[in-house]
Amino acid sequence: MHTPGTMRDTPVTESSLRLQWVVGRGAPHEGTNLGVEVIAVFGPTASGKSVVARRVADALGTEVVSADALQVYRGLPILTNQPADSTLLVAIRDLPDPMSVGEYAALAHRAVDDLIEDRGAAVVAGGTGLYLRAALADLEIPPAVDRSNRARAESLYDEDRHAAHARLSELDRDAATAVHVNDRRRVVRALELAEAGLSLVPPSDRLWSGLTRRPTLVVGLDLCPDTLRDRIEARADDMICRGAVAEARAAALSPISRSAEKALGLTELATLPLAEAREALVMRTQRYAAYQRKWMRRIPGIVLLDADRASEEVAGDVLDLARAR
Repeated sequence: MHTPGTMRDTPVTESSLRLQWVVGRGAPHEGTNLGVEVIAVFGPTASGKSVVARRVADALGTEVVSADALQVYRGLPILTNQPADSTLLVAIRDLPDPMSVGEYAALAHRAVDDLIEDRGAAVVAGGTGLYLRAALADLEIPPAVDRSNRARAESLYDEDRHAAHARLSELDRDAATAVHVNDRRRVVRALELAEAGLSLVPPSDRLWSGLTRRPTLVVGLDLCPDTLRDRIEARADDMICRGAVAEARAAALSPISRSAEKALGLTELATLPLAEAREALVMRTQRYAAYQRKWMRRIPGIVLLDADRASEEVAGDVLDLARAR
């Protein structure tokens, strides 16, 4: 068992970060003498986290572990913005196959531990908040239950979602409070767990805990909304130029899991005229990026860095912070 580390909870102000960016700028790095074993790079879509994470990993002689719920799928390299460089836990699952957080957590823990043992450090990068936490911590994830429970829960919900939610309220009031009646997937999951005497709601809120499996630094790449919007539009145009429409149409014609079909732009690019599809892709991505920015600010101990700079500068700041821990 590894000794758990904690992410620092001391708030870092913008002025102190700017001071950190100036102090030591240009100084030579001293090998891989880090105060942490894991460096996690989080940020909204189009913030440049994949490039920054790769530069950090290259400087440390290690690899990047992806913490993205959709990059795990083969067949969607453009739509899910899969990194050009080799990255662990990317393109490991076929489109028809679901991927649970519990499955991902086991794979991520093994990848991180192997990198630390072999290379001395691991870099985790992603924009899916729950997958980031699953990679860094031991979450209390409800186990799988008998398939017959799910079939009964699905049947009840499809007949009358309000009746299904009322049944959930009888069995698990906390879960019913946490799950909206119109959220079929979560109501079904909560109900199947409740029927088995389990709960979707963990006894303690480990999701937002600062406790990690390994000593960890978490950095967040921050951009002003206008800059992020411009980057998202540029990315959408680049995706379309690289063949995102053909990729989306091919995926739409194949069996696909409910997890994979959430890829931004998949439905729109496969079904709408190009101009409408492009606009829909940009709008959906902007909404998702706004959600990611809110999520980012809730991560305990995260250090926010200005990402509106060259990636090598941002990566240098990340390394400086890791060596100072």
